Amino acid sequence: MKNNEVKNVGQFQTAVLGLQHLLAMYSGAVAVPLLIGTALKFNSAQMTYLVSIDIFMCGLATLLQLLRNRYFGIGLPVILGCAIQAVAPLKMIGKEFTIGTMYGAIIVAGCFVFLIAGQFSRIKKLFPPVVTGSLITVIGLTLIPIAVQNLGGGDATAKNFGDPQNLLLGFLTIVVILGVQIWARGFLSTIAVLLGLIVGTIVAAISGMVSAAPITEAAWFHIPQPFYFGMPHFEWSSAVTMIIIALVSMVESTGVFFALGNVLDKKITAADLKRGYRAEGLAVILGGVFNTFPYTTFSQNVGLLQLSGIKTKRPIYWSAGLLMLMGLLPKIGALATIIPTAVLGGAMLVMFAMISVQGIRMLLRVDFNDQRNILIVAISVGLGLGVSVYPTIFQFLPKAIQLFLGNGIVVASLASVGLNIIFKGRAGLDE
Repeated sequence: MKNNEVKNVGQFQTAVLGLQHLLAMYSGAVAVPLLIGTALKFNSAQMTYLVSIDIFMCGLATLLQLLRNRYFGIGLPVILGCAIQAVAPLKMIGKEFTIGTMYGAIIVAGCFVFLIAGQFSRIKKLFPPVVTGSLITVIGLTLIPIAVQNLGGGDATAKNFGDPQNLLLGFLTIVVILGVQIWARGFLSTIAVLLGLIVGTIVAAISGMVSAAPITEAAWFHIPQPFYFGMPHFEWSSAVTMIIIALVSMVESTGVFFALGNVLDKKITAADLKRGYRAEGLAVILGGVFNTFPYTTFSQNVGLLQLSGIKTKRPIYWSAGLLMLMGLLPKIGALATIIPTAVLGGAMLVMFAMISVQGIRMLLRVDFNDQRNILIVAISVGLGLGVSVYPTIFQFLPKAIQLFLGNGIVVASLASVGLNIIFKGRAGLDE
């Protein structure tokens, strides 16, 4: 679909596009409550609340980011979900202290993000094309192993990992997405990922690989309740831990914001970044109040925007509304959980690879006759991917440093920004 055709898309088609974005991020959104709830031995009622309200909060957090105003909201077509890097620290805090301490730390981290948003937004000048292109490339490349793991069944340690049935489903999904992109025209070409997910799930259901149990077991209605698990407790080491995680998320979000700006041909200003960080800070605070999790801008959906060619916020408003509805009506939310992991993996592989291609396209604008640019890209991409594959390389460093350096995207950011300053000095910040 041509970019100038977007205005002619009807509400039903816009809703379908919103559903496509929702399904692209859904598995990542529900993974965090499932991991933390299981680790903290939540019962079925607690787990149901946790998953349902988390979905609701993903929609609310997304809405905060979409509603651009003078105080918060970057106003780009972004979706927010749980920060996966928060899982290990939250489990640690919940086990060593209390659930209340866990949510107290989240609230403190959210306040911290909101308050430093203005100062943090000044880092924009640290992200010239050579840095931004390297970072976006790393974002895509570090996500691809997750897609491949899902394509193989989800659990790489399982005996049936890479089962031919899973591989067939995953590659069928990829073939459908490619086929629709190549041969379909108009609106159909923009929902290639959604059609791939539907076809893959139908084939899996015919093969007996889909269970309706999550739908039948889910409740009909849930109301968000502040402090459902009890009042927050505040403990300094837990708060500092979550502040570090929040900083990691802010660095990641910066890369995503610039990636979106590149896709949309929009210059991202320091004021845009400030409003974006503030929206995330508000979302994190609400996550603590409603006993869910920290929320951050999801990078998964950047590739989907690139693939569909849709450059408007309208479908994302639908995504936010549908997420909130699914959180209030768990039976509807459970529908998305029946999509087989291998099918999701196939769709993810296409989307995540598109993010990397977007980064490579940005790097094509960089002057590689300058040896310094070659070194910046080579070292930052190499370190980012290396740490993503072996995050335990820092296992003997202090815990706080591990939390920060165990994220390949953060390491790539630090390396590319640092090398650009070292090699080019002040001139490198004005490119």
